[in-house]
Amino acid sequence: MSFSKMLIRLKWAHLVHRSLERLLAQSSPRLSQPKHMCHSQQVKQTRRLYSTGTPYTSKLMRNGDERKSVVLTEPISKWRNIRGHNPLGLMYQDPPRWGLTLQTYVQLTMLDQHISPIMAPIRMMERSIYSAKYIFVENLFKSGKMPEVDFAVLTEWFEWIVKNIDIPLDLIVYLQTSPQKCYERLKMRCREEEKVIPLEYLEAVHQRYEDWLIKQTLYKAPAPVLVIPADHDLQTMLKQYEENRYRILTSGNGQFKGHNLQ
Repeated sequence: MSFSKMLIRLKWAHLVHRSLERLLAQSSPRLSQPKHMCHSQQVKQTRRLYSTGTPYTSKLMRNGDERKSVVLTEPISKWRNIRGHNPLGLMYQDPPRWGLTLQTYVQLTMLDQHISPIMAPIRMMERSIYSAKYIFVENLFKSGKMPEVDFAVLTEWFEWIVKNIDIPLDLIVYLQTSPQKCYERLKMRCREEEKVIPLEYLEAVHQRYEDWLIKQTLYKAPAPVLVIPADHDLQTMLKQYEENRYRILTSGNGQFKGHNLQ
């Protein structure tokens, strides 16, 4: 590794470390205060297959429930621009080199969304720290695009976070979408960084979601899973959301004791 590349990598590590340090000092429910307001809130992770599309999730979950919930979409703008750098674009260009950099920052921004105080009783998240690790980090490693040492570092960080910080989760809403439909939507939204993504990548990510949330052979889901087929147009999806509104907004009351709720 050249000296200039080493300096860049050290700079990234320093930025991420300082950001996480500030976040833990201000917000960690176990390290800085005995109780965090998240404990009295319903926290729902709105699961979606990669590239199902932010408009789908945000429109579904904001459909008349603005006073009851806060919808936190994936912080893509942060992943595309951190102090003038684009770690998302760099990762797609060279996954072995930049995978650790992006996923470390993704883990940080997801943790921020999980534990930051909100005023509404329900927190809905489009992505989570769990999907970041169980889907995207795992996929990079299993596909041979992440060195084993990078995977080990990210795993150590993840396991420390979930062990030492309360990340309450009541329900996972899995918007189950076929890889082909995801590919069509990916092309329609036309993000510059995603132009290099092949269908095979989406198929691999889809399989990992299925193994995690449906078969539960990859990892155990941290909350009950409500499965909603999502290959449909937006109007059909809105109708399906209305049919499941009560289940989504009241799952914190404890009526869901099983998993894979169809």
